[in-house]
Amino acid sequence: MASQGIVEEFLSLKSDTDADVLTMQCGDFYEFFADDAELVASELDLKVSQKSSHGSSYPMAGVPVDDLTPYLKALVERGYRVAVADQFEDGGGDHYREITRVVTPGTLLETDDADARYIAAVVGDSDEGSDGSGRGTATDGIGLAFADATTGQFLVTVADTADDALSELYRFDPVEILPGPDTRGDDELVRRLRGETDGTVSLFEADAFAPGRAKHALREQFGDETLDSVGLDTEPAIRAAGAVLRYVEETGAGVLPSMTRLRAFETSDHLELDATTQRNLELTETMQGGRDGTLVDTIDHTVTSPGGRLLREWVTRPRRDRGELTRRLDCVQALAAGALARERVREALDGGYDLERLAARAASGSADATDLLAIRETLAILPDVADAIEGSPLADSPLSAVVDRPDRAAAADLREELETALADDPPKTVTQGGLFRRGYDDELDDLLERHAEASEWIDTLAERETRQHGLSHVTVDRNKTDGYYIQIGKSVADEVPAHYREIKTLKNSKRFVTDELEEREREILRLEDARGDLEYDLFCDLRDRVGVHAGLLQDVGRALAEVDALASLATHAAGNDWTRPELTEPGPLRIEAGRHPVVEGTTEFVPNDLRMGGADGSAGDGAGAVASADRDFLIVTGPNMSGKSTYMRQAALITLLAQIGSFVPARAATVGIVDGIYTRVGALDELAQGRSTFMVEMQELSNILHSATSESLVVLDEVGRGTATYDGISIAWAATEYLSSAQAATPSPKVLFATHYHELTTLAEHIDGVENVHVAVDESGDEVTFLRTVRDGPADRSYGVHVAELAGVPDPVVSRAREVLRKLRGDEAIDIRGSGDASDGDDTHQVVFDVDSGEFRTEASADGGETSRGGATEQSRGPEESGGEPQTDPAIESVLDELRSVDVDETPPVELMGKVLEWQEELGEDEG
Repeated sequence: MASQGIVEEFLSLKSDTDADVLTMQCGDFYEFFADDAELVASELDLKVSQKSSHGSSYPMAGVPVDDLTPYLKALVERGYRVAVADQFEDGGGDHYREITRVVTPGTLLETDDADARYIAAVVGDSDEGSDGSGRGTATDGIGLAFADATTGQFLVTVADTADDALSELYRFDPVEILPGPDTRGDDELVRRLRGETDGTVSLFEADAFAPGRAKHALREQFGDETLDSVGLDTEPAIRAAGAVLRYVEETGAGVLPSMTRLRAFETSDHLELDATTQRNLELTETMQGGRDGTLVDTIDHTVTSPGGRLLREWVTRPRRDRGELTRRLDCVQALAAGALARERVREALDGGYDLERLAARAASGSADATDLLAIRETLAILPDVADAIEGSPLADSPLSAVVDRPDRAAAADLREELETALADDPPKTVTQGGLFRRGYDDELDDLLERHAEASEWIDTLAERETRQHGLSHVTVDRNKTDGYYIQIGKSVADEVPAHYREIKTLKNSKRFVTDELEEREREILRLEDARGDLEYDLFCDLRDRVGVHAGLLQDVGRALAEVDALASLATHAAGNDWTRPELTEPGPLRIEAGRHPVVEGTTEFVPNDLRMGGADGSAGDGAGAVASADRDFLIVTGPNMSGKSTYMRQAALITLLAQIGSFVPARAATVGIVDGIYTRVGALDELAQGRSTFMVEMQELSNILHSATSESLVVLDEVGRGTATYDGISIAWAATEYLSSAQAATPSPKVLFATHYHELTTLAEHIDGVENVHVAVDESGDEVTFLRTVRDGPADRSYGVHVAELAGVPDPVVSRAREVLRKLRGDEAIDIRGSGDASDGDDTHQVVFDVDSGEFRTEASADGGETSRGGATEQSRGPEESGGEPQTDPAIESVLDELRSVDVDETPPVELMGKVLEWQEELGEDEG
């Protein structure tokens, strides 16, 4: 087809697809034209040329056919949906193109990323909450379906609210999200989908979400009885699952055969971890966005990518099933105790490939010979792992049941078939031959034998011609231009027999052919073509048979991944002196000499005890708080940087680790299984979404107050600090009363509440279950040492000036802060310096902070003089003007206005010193 027709064909195909980019096969290249060429040139640094069509010139960029995959990956990972049009030949020998697939973030099979790549569908009506937050409650729930096209995983659930749905989305971290027709109409929910998840939001045809069509798709895929057997009877969930199936089918990924099982789950099966908590606890990503320093990074010692993927899933979706957690703990205990057996298991696992993804590739018809070879090698690992378990003390643990879960006999049969079929080093291309062993197929063996005979005739031709015709310098070779030829040196070229036909003269030699040589060449080419066609057909049949066993491969892959993940937990436990937690349901949280699982690896760690949730005598030998009856709410006070946040986070992480079936960093631990962990730890402005720091803080607090139950663990690191002092104290006070069941209708959750509002510590005297603990400080002279040891009772002060000094605040500021702090504590007058010369009385004004009124007063008013508005006396207004009326200097009035709004007792010292410096500059500039 002419180039002009090619451009027209491209533009026509592009108009028929809603993909962002189209690439079209043109012979040995995939080409991009027009705007698409400009886009990929910019994104992938491709060279742009020009192509003419009907008098117009179009940008064009292309990549070789064999090199398309990395460019596809790069585009899709940037969020583009790429349509691929392949080239075909009609009966008349003309070429035409058709779009064969649309590659999207969720249907990209060619990925090196070990993490799951879920497509998620979200279906359901969400009514906006009364607070305008869009938290909402769905009338029939919000249906969620998660399908990983690379592994065949398919899960479905129903969330009660938009917040619950977003929490599940954050757990699964889908790369692509399909909002249903109802969801698209909820602007607030769509905004949160785009803003609070990393997935690309794709709009798919509304018909795919229709209930009848969705139910039909599910029955076609999983069988008529599946919906009833898995308990899937909620319309939003059915619509979501059906839409995902239709999407995978229409994008042409070809992986539907690998989706062999539909699994419905209840959100209540797992520990509630909202997105905020997952970020605050840095489970899979640090606050800075990296993996180093996360919980997963710390405990991941897996030797296979599926094992690492499963471990991450456990961390983000902790369980509440005590039986399942006990089974995992039994496995970890056996592996931790049996070091030699554990290492044999890990050595057997090492080098295993990702069977779940290989199964999807086989089922989709995209697997090549090296993929089938990888399947063969990984299937051979299963009996090796089983032998390592059965021949050791591990045999008495639940690990034996894990490796017995797949059909080991069927797995062995499939491995044997692949062993019989595939050559040890097959070529990457499945059309060039050399894929199979001798003895696999009789017809192929016959072709190979005839090819070997013809090749041997060629290989011995030079020797025969030399001997028969007395020639010297004779060689026989082959190239693409001349085919097979006989090459003879020029010095004897005149001596060749008459039946030699010259085809080329070189500098020092000549090339000849004979009729018999050409016939042999034609025979070899026919045999090679026949062999390539036959091997390709045999390979496709073999790949199809492997694809039929996708479910078996997934079972084997998941069993090996589970052993790997359990061995990883055991490896970390054994190497870091972790201990097995005792699980109760429900029950107290008792930790003896607990440590932060991540921080303990980076510094010399001071362990601490924690007792919550009922009387249990005294704390252990280590430092820590002594338990008392119904000790459910701990107010944690102490200096900044002393370890309060670490102490609270380690309690949350130890609880979470116990609920994934892991040992924990402690001397001993009893963990009552919780239904959720909720945290509020600092906040960042989200001004682009119209939410300030304080608004974010209050929305997070609101979610906790609405969601936490008596079986939850709540970690609050400051509440109310983002607003005025008395407002903040009031909110923190009321929240404490509410969570401690003073006002709530249900029993208190376990709460750890760090605060600098020392006023709150008095609540322990009035509310049952509320106790004070603090991080101890040692003061020896002018030296202050943070002991990082938690003790009973409230802290006496916060040591903020000392922290400022540690942070490198200039010495003059630190010294001045100490002076101001001393005077504030002693109710002494503080000099407000107008200029740099403190000896000039006109530039210095003294004020005293009145704790009762919360206002600054001049010395005169402090002694009983009349106060002006805001608490300043008329005497503070400076020199009299000509009329005899006391007047206020504008600069001083400006400073005093700011002073009136500042609560010095509660403003952090560093912030206060900054304000003092600003005031000094303002007054100094005015005098200048």
